[in-house]
Amino acid sequence: MAAVKEEVAGRNGIVIRRREYDSDTPGYRTYEVYQRERVGESTEKIKPIQLVSDDYRRTPYPLLEILRENYPCYRDWLANSYWISQYNDVTSIFADDANFETRPKTYCYHIEDFGRDLGNELSVLNAEASCIEEHTAEVATNIATDLAEKGNGDLATEFAARFAIDLLAKRYDVPESDISEFGARYWRMQRGTSWEPRLQDDGMKAINELVAYFKPAVAAKKGGPDMVSAMAELGAGPEDVVRTLLEGDHQTLHGALANMWYLLLMHPTEFEKARSDKRLMKLAYLETVRHSTPVISADRFARHEVERFGRLLPAGARLICSAAAANRDPRIFSDPDKFIVDRRDMCQREPRGHYRADGLATGITFGLGKPSVHPAVPEDRPVSRYAITRDTAVAASMILLDHIGGLQIAEGASPHLISLTVGEMHACWNLPVTFRKN
Repeated sequence: MAAVKEEVAGRNGIVIRRREYDSDTPGYRTYEVYQRERVGESTEKIKPIQLVSDDYRRTPYPLLEILRENYPCYRDWLANSYWISQYNDVTSIFADDANFETRPKTYCYHIEDFGRDLGNELSVLNAEASCIEEHTAEVATNIATDLAEKGNGDLATEFAARFAIDLLAKRYDVPESDISEFGARYWRMQRGTSWEPRLQDDGMKAINELVAYFKPAVAAKKGGPDMVSAMAELGAGPEDVVRTLLEGDHQTLHGALANMWYLLLMHPTEFEKARSDKRLMKLAYLETVRHSTPVISADRFARHEVERFGRLLPAGARLICSAAAANRDPRIFSDPDKFIVDRRDMCQREPRGHYRADGLATGITFGLGKPSVHPAVPEDRPVSRYAITRDTAVAASMILLDHIGGLQIAEGASPHLISLTVGEMHACWNLPVTFRKN
C-alpha cells in the first residue's frame, strides 16, 4: 500500500492526498479528473433532467439506448449517481458483493433498525413455497370464474393485480374480509420507498398500520402453514413480519403478469404460440421479463472507493443498474426490441458467461434478487424464487385461458406501459379486454 506523504489541493479546490508511487512524478487520481467534468461537457447526447422526465416515465428505452451505446457509466449530476446500462456491466455490479451492496428498503424510510427481515430463513422459505403451491390454482380459478361470468374485464387490475395481492394475502394468512384493506396498506408501504416525500409519509403511516394489524395475529400463531406462523416460531414480533413483508418482492409477479398479457395481446402471432403449449407460455413469461421487465432498475452502493469502468468511484457512490437497458443489449440479444416468445438466444448465463445454478434463462429480474446458487431442484429447500414466480405466473395464465376464449383488447382501448412516478414499477396498469366464456 502506498504511503501517504501530504495533503494538497487539487485544481478544483478539493483537498486530496498525494501518494508515493514508484515514480516521483505527481499525477491526478481519476476521481479528481472525473469530478472536474461538468454537465454537457462530455455527454452532449443526453441531459440528466431527461432521466426524470415524463418521456422517460412513459417510455424509458430510447434514452436508455443512448446511455448504453454512448455512456455505459454515466455520471448523473442531478441525482448524484452513476447509471450502468450494458448487460455485462450491470450483472457484474449486481454479483459483486465484495465491492457493492444493496441497501434494504428500510434505508429509504431511514428506519434501518426496524424489525428483522426473515424472508431468507429456511422455515419461512418453505412456508412461502408451500402456500404458493397450495393456493395458486384456487386463487386463479376464483378470478377466472369471476371474469368469465362478466364477458369483459381488465386483465391488468382484475387479473394481474388481484392475483398477486390475493396470493400474497394467503401467504400471510390474511382473512378474505381483510384483503382489500391489507392490499391498500401494502401498496402504500411499497410506494413509500419512492423519493417523493408525500409517498414516503403515507408509506410510513401504512407501516405503522400493518404493525398494529399483525400484532394480535403474531401473538395467536401456533404452528400454522403460513409465513406468519413460521416467523412466530422464530420468535418474530409484528415489526419483523412487516419488515419481511416490506423487503419481499411483489412487483415482479404483478408487473410481469400485466406486461406479459399486454405483449401477447399486442402481438397476436406470438399469442397463438404461447397459448398452444404450457412450455411456450413459460417462454413468453421469460421473454416478458427480458423485453419489458417491471422493475427496470436497482440501486447498488460502493462499499469503499473502487475503480470500475475507467472511473474511481467513491465510497458510498450510488450506481443505478438499469435492467431495462441491459435486457435489450444488442451485444447479448439479437433484435432486442422485438418480443419473440420462442427466442433462440434466451441463453442461460450469468456475468462473465457463467451458467446459472437454478437453470433459468437470462433476463435480469432485480425484484427477485440474485439467481439461486442452489441446484434447479434442491433436495433440502424449495426451488428458487425465480422458478416459483415463473411457474406461478404460467399456472395462473393457463387457468385463465381454460375459462375464457376469444380474448382480445377492447375496441377503442389504447393500453400502454408506464411508471406511476419515476423509479416505480414500469407496467401496464389498464388492459381492457373482451372475451367469451369457455
